[in-house]
Amino acid sequence: MTLAELEQVREGKTVVFTNGVFDILHAGHVDYLEKARTLGDYLVVALNTDETVRRLKGETRPVNALEDRLRVISALRCVDCAVPFGEQTPEEIISLIKPDIHVKGGDYTEDSLPEAKIVRSYGGRVVIMPTLEGRSTTSIIERSQK
Repeated sequence: MTLAELEQVREGKTVVFTNGVFDILHAGHVDYLEKARTLGDYLVVALNTDETVRRLKGETRPVNALEDRLRVISALRCVDCAVPFGEQTPEEIISLIKPDIHVKGGDYTEDSLPEAKIVRSYGGRVVIMPTLEGRSTTSIIERSQK
């Protein structure tokens, strides 16, 4: 589903949004996305562009290029729409989509999210979703390098 198609079908439906790098897909990602999808009718996942990943994670990241990350995330049954975003934070794309629910992982707090103010401004809500302990792309990369 594209963002244009989402706009056509969203009437009376709950749109859930999340964002992230999703570089090396692992069980923690899948668990998180499946739980996020249960909160509504459509799950939109925005992925950081390769340039923004390098700014956030360093020059050795991403391991997988944006096109590959989009393809893998889009293939998940729980994901209805996957889109790239190139800004440091997802504020611009959230302002465009206006999801009913913005979900972030348990390593964040609502107060630490600059986009939370935008979500609340149009009546949306922020949900902090617990993540599976010990599952992270960084830890997978570190283990593989040993």
